[in-house]
Amino acid sequence: MVSKRLISFQTSRFCVLPLLLLFSFCYAASQDLASFEKNLTVHVLDNGWTFIILERPVAPVFSFATQVDVGSAQEVPGITGLAHMFEHMAFKGTPNIGTSDYEAEKAALLELEAAYEAYQNEKSRLNPDPDEVERLLAVFKDKQTAARKFVVNGDFHEIIDREGGVGVNAGTSSDYTRYFYSLPANKLELFCFLESERFLHPVFREFYEERDVVQEERRFRVESNAFGRLFEQLKFVAISAHPYRHPLGGYMSDLQSFTIEDARVFFHKHYVPSNIVTAVVGDVQAGELISLLEKYFGRIPAGDKPPPVRTEEPRQIAEKRLVLREKAQPVYVEAYHMTAATHSDQPVFDVIDDILSSGRTSRLYRKLVRDQRSAVQVGSYSNYPGAKYPGLWLVLAIPARGVANETIADEIRLEIERIKTELVSDEDLTKAKTRARANLIRSLGSNQGLANQLVAYQTLYGDWRELFRQLNSLEKVSKEDVRRVAEKTFTDSNRTVATIVTESEGGGADE
Repeated sequence: MVSKRLISFQTSRFCVLPLLLLFSFCYAASQDLASFEKNLTVHVLDNGWTFIILERPVAPVFSFATQVDVGSAQEVPGITGLAHMFEHMAFKGTPNIGTSDYEAEKAALLELEAAYEAYQNEKSRLNPDPDEVERLLAVFKDKQTAARKFVVNGDFHEIIDREGGVGVNAGTSSDYTRYFYSLPANKLELFCFLESERFLHPVFREFYEERDVVQEERRFRVESNAFGRLFEQLKFVAISAHPYRHPLGGYMSDLQSFTIEDARVFFHKHYVPSNIVTAVVGDVQAGELISLLEKYFGRIPAGDKPPPVRTEEPRQIAEKRLVLREKAQPVYVEAYHMTAATHSDQPVFDVIDDILSSGRTSRLYRKLVRDQRSAVQVGSYSNYPGAKYPGLWLVLAIPARGVANETIADEIRLEIERIKTELVSDEDLTKAKTRARANLIRSLGSNQGLANQLVAYQTLYGDWRELFRQLNSLEKVSKEDVRRVAEKTFTDSNRTVATIVTESEGGGADE
């Protein structure tokens, strides 16, 4: 077991100091990490689960975030969508939560899975017997009904609500899956019980019903949404090899075929303690909490951390283009391959984003939205679809009525060319750094924001202190750095262009 006092700071000041003083305090503190050691503890259980405990007694509440180092990038063909699927299943309960009779339910679930396997095997045969497929489907449906009788719907959420919990939620990205909510300070043991329970022995109840829900989410977010289709296709075109190209919610064929056993294998591979980080922030005492963590989370067996993704994206050698003709408003997107967030150039991309599109004084907003009124929205974004591996830098614009995508493209290229060929002004560079610092500090203004950032940086960098070191890195960005990174990144051969062209009712395109 490793238990180490690390870094702390007077976070109670976050609620009372003006913003400028607040980020000045944090920036100064980033230069002297030792001054933070009083209130933050990192504790690693014998099984490998890392906990970050920040004592912040501003109010009698605490928030937590648990980040599992698995997202769609860790999936493989045939089971895409399982990372998101398990996020759903993590709220379905355990042998002690969500069931009226677990022993009977367990037997019913075994019969259900056997029935589904028989149905799927017949359905997947080269020449399936239609009558047999229908018969086996009916058996499967009957087993679903039998298993459903033991389910206590919403039991997990109801316990949290009843005990004063708020903000219960979770999210899946290409890089990670995160779970979070807040509770009163006197519910610390409840938190330890609930969260350890669902990762000790989750029950995959209502799996196929929830799989249908996930399919419906895909239909809503992607298949019936022009914007969703554009961004999914953009990944397919721009990313040729790396698993970042996987659809976040999975391919529909996978969502219609993966099984409880597939989910169980995925869970046991990725939801091991050495692959999980939890931050607890608020009115807690590290000594008391550590005893509870040992008691509850210490029950979970250790496991080997999954191997890293092997495939690297090859260098793009030619411009790629994608055109979707839709009965929807036009959209223009340019994407360029960029480095991972852990690369030393990440702060430079943050500055470029700010100068080009952050706020009403940014270059693209002033030109396209304010002055020319040729676009109604414009923005640039780093690290799409993820930050852990090299991904994409994007610039997106929605043209105003009657303005062609080509017009928007010309103006965006002019501004990108300026970044490549001219040194940015001292004023622009200073503003970008100031806004970036302010954005970071705003994210640290609440228990939940702090917990989210701590687990994100601990997972990504292996050291949560990098959260504050980023301020130092940002301060060191020079005008020459901005031009250097722009020249390297914004080349024709590194570019993928994706557009929506509005299709008229008659079937033609309104160019």
